[in-house]
Amino acid sequence: MPRRRPPPRSHSRSGTHSSKGGGRLRIIGGEFRRRLLPVLDSPGLRPTPDRVRETLFNWLTAATPGARVLDLFAGTGALGLEALSRGATEALFVERDARVAQALGDNLQTLGAGERGTVRSADALELLVAGPTGLGPFSLVFLDPPFRQGLATPCIERLEQGWLTTDAWIYVETETGLDIEVPESWSLHREVRAGDSTGRLYRRQAKPAA
Repeated sequence: MPRRRPPPRSHSRSGTHSSKGGGRLRIIGGEFRRRLLPVLDSPGLRPTPDRVRETLFNWLTAATPGARVLDLFAGTGALGLEALSRGATEALFVERDARVAQALGDNLQTLGAGERGTVRSADALELLVAGPTGLGPFSLVFLDPPFRQGLATPCIERLEQGWLTTDAWIYVETETGLDIEVPESWSLHREVRAGDSTGRLYRRQAKPAA
């Protein structure tokens, strides 16, 4: 799924198609449907393909309206922006690259969604480790870390530390062939492959805290 093919230590989204950076992001559905947003000219940065986003949000039709969204390793913010367009109440975008984060914030303002979307320029794993105080829990999470950097598993583990509602939806994207371990409370709902990436949508069914 084309998001960002990062150099070592980059924490923005990975992808499968090469890109010189720049270009446009098109919102597919909802309030901002067909709006075109600029994508920063940054190595490997590009939005998730329309086809993959459309498939994912077809699966999430009933879950998106009213959702609190956490978009980790946000890159262009394509998934979080799509969720806001389709009725999510609010979204927190986490992007380590300050320039990319600023561009994402600018696009939120362009859409008039600045009050519902917040961009945090931070390391996603470090933020998860610090805990959700004042932030969570979230009912819809997008986790698309850079490929081949061993970030998916520790992020999944930390999400269970108070970041999720009992019935949250979690979309995890990794390189195809990578086996990931998820908590027993996560049930695989659907799976999609695009190029050398695999996206898995899970539904959390945890017992409420006592």
